[in-house]
Amino acid sequence: MENIKTMTLKYIKYKYLFLMMLPGLSFYVVFHYVPIYGLQIAFKDYMFKLGIWGSPWIGFRNFTDLFFAESFRQVFRNTIVLSLYQLIFGFPAPIFFAIFLYEIRNVVFKKTIQTISYLPHFVSWVILGGLFLQFLSPSIGPINAVLRSLGMKPVYFLADPKWFRTVVVSTHIWKNVGWSSIVYLAALTGIDPELYNAGDMDGANRFQKIIYITLPSLIPVVTIMLIFSIGRIINDNFNQIFNLYNPSVYSVGDVISTYAYRMGLVKMQYSSAAAIELFKNIISFSLVVMANSVAKRINEYGIW
Repeated sequence: MENIKTMTLKYIKYKYLFLMMLPGLSFYVVFHYVPIYGLQIAFKDYMFKLGIWGSPWIGFRNFTDLFFAESFRQVFRNTIVLSLYQLIFGFPAPIFFAIFLYEIRNVVFKKTIQTISYLPHFVSWVILGGLFLQFLSPSIGPINAVLRSLGMKPVYFLADPKWFRTVVVSTHIWKNVGWSSIVYLAALTGIDPELYNAGDMDGANRFQKIIYITLPSLIPVVTIMLIFSIGRIINDNFNQIFNLYNPSVYSVGDVISTYAYRMGLVKMQYSSAAAIELFKNIISFSLVVMANSVAKRINEYGIW
């Protein structure tokens, strides 16, 4: 009873702070929890005129049709391959970038680099997609202009299956490396300066201090962020892919979200699209649970 009374007094004391949480909570309730009601159409032969409740139940037929479809197996492979590339090359990038910024001693230069690196995060992929289409164009793009001046043939970066994944991963890193480094910079500022002083007394150079002090101190944060990244392996950036890909690169660039978009909004097969998204979310949740379990066994850090 005493604990309940204490908590009640705290809620009353900080009532305005809790009121400030309402817009965020309302957003998640309206756009993330209420739509869960519609997931039942993944197990139905949904017909618009009958509505969700009136459409007949068909069990797991949508899922079996999905798993036996060669087109879905292809987009599933594409999603996994692209996500693994982004995990391998994209996950370490903000860590190294944060360490690079942390080691800069000139404050003005450091703030300038930070500001420039954050800007792409706030630009929509609709705008960036148009910019990259022009920048990588084989006819008017500056990269191909340089290649032609060197006597080389122009490269169709966004229409060549050999180059498309490289472009997707590179642009993803470029857009997010600055913003993603914020959490690591926050962790770096929490490192005890006495550790670096002790390293100086032991004669450690800057690189050795990064290896033996900075990186080990980041392990808890890196572990948590890695768990989240592994959970997103089955997910993909629809906005990026949709604004960059075209039918000529479907063999390597068509992913689950774009496939679900075509099934649901283009072909109007709403039940199949719902089954795709439900399958994807179940896999994501399972990956987070497994990654968290493995991480806790290895270094005792996790998200729960």
